[in-house]
Amino acid sequence: MTESASLPKPAQNVLTDATERGLDIKIIRTEKTARSAVEAAEAVEAEVGQIVKSLIFQGKKREQPIMLLVAGDKRVDEKAVASLIGEKIRRPDADFVRQATGFAIGGVSPFGSSAPIQCLMDESLFRFDTVWAAAGTPHHVFAIDPTSLRDATGATVAQLG
Repeated sequence: MTESASLPKPAQNVLTDATERGLDIKIIRTEKTARSAVEAAEAVEAEVGQIVKSLIFQGKKREQPIMLLVAGDKRVDEKAVASLIGEKIRRPDADFVRQATGFAIGGVSPFGSSAPIQCLMDESLFRFDTVWAAAGTPHHVFAIDPTSLRDATGATVAQLG
């Protein structure tokens, strides 16, 4: 893993957005791809649970995007999420994800999205002092403490998995 001196545009968007939220994050480029939680954990030498999966779902009624920040070792309980937001959810296609966030699947970051997105955060992320999230590409990530991530995203914390 190496620090990137020249960030690609998606990672720069993440850095700019994080800075505007009062965060000082360091985006690093991984040598290995970080498309999955397992790959990301290997790339940064962390536990799989420390990897933040930034997942986009779509409400079935309002069809609005919902970002779920989930620990890498957890699966989303769609019924629990539906109960929290008051409508069933579904997994959207890649085009919806890119339109909602500005990122391709595999690089979706909790910061830098093209528009504000309702955000829910899995409470299990708080078992770690540091978690790792995607920074706009499958090769860029950043470390952050869960409380700062929650505060910066305005996420509602709940049991999601």
